Amino acid sequence: MSLRERIAATSQLAIAAWHKRLGTSPAKPVAHFETAPEDRILFTHKLAYGMGAFVNNTLAAAIGGMTVILNLGLGMNPALVGFLGAVPRVFDALTDPLMGYISDNTRSRWGRRRPYIFTGAVLAGVIFMILWQFPTGRSENFYAWYFLIGSLFFYVAYTIYATPWVALGYELTPDYHERTRLMGVQNFIGQLAYVVSPWFLWVMANKAWFPDLVQGAAGLAILIGVVTIVIGIIPAIVLRERFQPAVAEAAEAASAVTEPTMVMLRRNMAAFGKGLATTLRSRPFRQLCIATFLVFNGFIMISSFQVYVIIYYVFGGDQAMGAKYAGYAGTLGAVSTFLVIYIVTVLGTRLGKRRAFMVSTTISIVGYLLKWFFYNPSHPWMLLIPVPLMAFGLGGLFTLMGSMIADVVDVDELETHERREGMFGSIYWWVVKLGMGAALLGGGFLLNATGFDVALEGSQTPETIVLLRLFDAVIPAIASAVAIYMVASYPISEERAHEVRTELERRRGVVGAGG
Repeated sequence: MSLRERIAATSQLAIAAWHKRLGTSPAKPVAHFETAPEDRILFTHKLAYGMGAFVNNTLAAAIGGMTVILNLGLGMNPALVGFLGAVPRVFDALTDPLMGYISDNTRSRWGRRRPYIFTGAVLAGVIFMILWQFPTGRSENFYAWYFLIGSLFFYVAYTIYATPWVALGYELTPDYHERTRLMGVQNFIGQLAYVVSPWFLWVMANKAWFPDLVQGAAGLAILIGVVTIVIGIIPAIVLRERFQPAVAEAAEAASAVTEPTMVMLRRNMAAFGKGLATTLRSRPFRQLCIATFLVFNGFIMISSFQVYVIIYYVFGGDQAMGAKYAGYAGTLGAVSTFLVIYIVTVLGTRLGKRRAFMVSTTISIVGYLLKWFFYNPSHPWMLLIPVPLMAFGLGGLFTLMGSMIADVVDVDELETHERREGMFGSIYWWVVKLGMGAALLGGGFLLNATGFDVALEGSQTPETIVLLRLFDAVIPAIASAVAIYMVASYPISEERAHEVRTELERRRGVVGAGG
């Protein structure tokens, strides 16, 4: 039996167990539709799209990881640093959906997405470089305002790049399975950013290269900015969009230019509000957003707990050894995710996306719960055992969700006669970012609820240790289980997706092809 066959067989058992637990019946087997040659995306094009994921993830990791220099390098109050990190997230609540709407409704000779991807990559790279060039000898207030204003400009540029790039991926192929393969490749390449980003602090603090952290951040920012520009424009140059505006739409857009400014603004704002409301009314889309919120933010909420458990329970307060093994766990998790992406891609094309999500998330639940048993002070190395299983949570999530949202976009077009890849993508990722902020805030309250006292240094009370371990293992497991329940009734199967595609192509009078 081949590896793929063994994966599929094991997954069927997990699916049957979940249907029994949920009191539902497994869906009837349906015909497996093979990917037509014209629907396949060239591997070089998948790589080109994946380059966008690398840039997207690198910028996200850098803007978060490099802010440590505001405190350690510039002496800024930690509470102020947190505030400066939170404000742009609130700003995203408007700019993300707005950029999605603008991209969906752009009419140009270069398409709806590519002009923004190209421009956004250049702007984001340049602004990121400038953001970290702090002048010397200024006050805390000066640095705070400098960073806040610069961050707002950066996040606008980042949104101009990321939102159309996400939307472009939804339309590169109409095929149910090829979408999963595309998202698997882009997630694989994007994961490379999280292998590189843990070294950012080491680079900034390297005395052989930079005299201090502030200068280190300035130098690293230039490198990241150049990489953003050079690699970020690749999707815009290499890829082509499948959907072009109809002649009638283009004529309507051209006539709108002659409207008075206020009339055009009111019309566009009304259309934006209508599009936003229509997108949020999609039940399958809401299911995916809620499931993502639960899986991703259940993990983020307790992400700091793992370090505390390792230090104070496994190593009895030894921070050096705890940090060392936490580093081992982080590296193993990142490496494991590469294999997880391959496995989940196979599952998605063999079992369907909904079932693949249920299987991969179930495996991650097993990993979370095993932490209670394998975090053992007598055998510290055992804490590494659950790590590859936990990697199935986020590895499976971001491999499958993009592909599933692409199917939702098709269903939405069937019902509304409009395509809103940008709106769907922007709202989805805004939910992720909003949830991340809420999870970090909730994690702080949970840490306080355990009774953790930093003044105790090398030891904590037995009650605190138990609560730390309990939250660390149980919270993400429960959140993931609820996510499985939400997705169990997700209605877009392979058969349904094929029916929708057939009807859309009949309506358009042409057959779209990827590649």
